[in-house]
Amino acid sequence: MQIKNQDKKIGLIEVTPETIDDLWHLSHIVEKNDYISTLTTRRIQDNNSGKTRADRGVKKTFYLGVRVEKISFHKYTGMLRFTGIIESGPEDLVPLGSHHTINVQINNSIKIQKNWNKWSLDRLNQAIEASKRPTEIIVAMEDNTTDLGIIKQYGIEYIGPIIGDISGKRTIQKDRNEKINQYYEDVTKIINQHGPVNKLIIIGPGFTKNGYYNYLEEHNPELCKKSILESTGAGGHAGIQEVLKNGLIESLSKDAKIASETSLVNKLLEQIGKSSDMVTYGQKQVSTASNMGASEKLLVVDNLVREKNIQNIMNITENMGGSVVIISSEHDAGKQLEALGSIAAFLRYPI
Repeated sequence: MQIKNQDKKIGLIEVTPETIDDLWHLSHIVEKNDYISTLTTRRIQDNNSGKTRADRGVKKTFYLGVRVEKISFHKYTGMLRFTGIIESGPEDLVPLGSHHTINVQINNSIKIQKNWNKWSLDRLNQAIEASKRPTEIIVAMEDNTTDLGIIKQYGIEYIGPIIGDISGKRTIQKDRNEKINQYYEDVTKIINQHGPVNKLIIIGPGFTKNGYYNYLEEHNPELCKKSILESTGAGGHAGIQEVLKNGLIESLSKDAKIASETSLVNKLLEQIGKSSDMVTYGQKQVSTASNMGASEKLLVVDNLVREKNIQNIMNITENMGGSVVIISSEHDAGKQLEALGSIAAFLRYPI
């Protein structure tokens, strides 16, 4: 994410999203009743052309501004949409007061005018810093099948499966080694499409991961230097979830947001399982703890952050010396926290 322009007097910031992560952040920064504007292209019918048959009109590009009523983000398609009432635009081309949907795309700037609170500004700055960092990728290998887990700010983007044309060990095949190398090359090509890579975590239950590591040593030593091996009980998505929960990624990279979030939620669930009085969850209970100054670390699912009463709890927690962690609703740990009421706290003392 890049900030292109800003006018603090009127609360206007123009940003350019550069990744799907940025679109996800924007889906939580923009709120209902915010005003957004961007260049848009619409097909305008020419009623004075004298044509007797229906035609598709002429495409024209212009700035259009809407007062937001609905926000939708689809991580699998990378689509962010803001729907609302048109408040500004060329009146000869668009009817003011009508509904319009703005599709926000990567590398296209958008102007946001709103009452910027601490949490939305923090989120914007987080997106800007995150865009500067290289990527962590989990490579889950099992026999001739590989799944990639691209670690995003919002969660895991799964790529695959990548299938290798490799015969069984008992089958005699003269070109088996060539096919194995081709399989490894195919995996590496897809990894490089999602670079630059900071860490490559190669996991799996068998020896295929070791073979791939050896392949990188010989054919891609720079990528090999960024790689580590980790044995897991399963491959595929299950293996990726296993390594997220075991704390390895968190220890390798402080920037792996999903790993630290998963670790915190797991610790919370462990304490709840032990009936510990050093954690609490649910909005009423957490609000009481925060008002008493007992909340040491507050966990909040991102979908709640727009609510004023939740922002109040977050502000009180920080003012009392506690910290606040916003958990993405897009991954498993966030969904587990949602089941507990979407808000929880680690306590300084029992209440």
